[in-house]
Amino acid sequence: MTFFTSEYESKLDAKGRLVLPSRIKAQLPEGDTELVLRKGFEPCLIVYPLTEFKKVFARISGLSEFNEEYRQLQRNFFSGTATVELDGSGRILIPKNMLAYAGIDREVMLVGMGNKIEIWNPENYQKYLIQNPAELSKLAQKHLEQ
Repeated sequence: MTFFTSEYESKLDAKGRLVLPSRIKAQLPEGDTELVLRKGFEPCLIVYPLTEFKKVFARISGLSEFNEEYRQLQRNFFSGTATVELDGSGRILIPKNMLAYAGIDREVMLVGMGNKIEIWNPENYQKYLIQNPAELSKLAQKHLEQ
């Protein structure tokens, strides 16, 4: 089971490749070099090990094609994905259109999110973090004490 946590600062090389930190690589399923990138709901990218993406794929693709909202979700979700290979140096090549979507040029922040990793422009990432601990506490209470 994959279990990604923490934050990691990194940089893209001149060709748009990102070296995954060793702690992230250690959590990837054994021998799994294929990853799926997806445009996030926020201006970030999501990285899934293929085994984890298959679970999400099954849920989204299982929605009825006869429902207009489901079709819109499927169309937008699946058109914003790309499969990438982890090379021998532990790098992935991020497509240019995805870098543009997330506003990433060189500096990146990787954030472990359990079964997936988010890739952010560091400035955008800070805008999406809750700055007030009391607000975070209320949010946790609202969703975890049900």
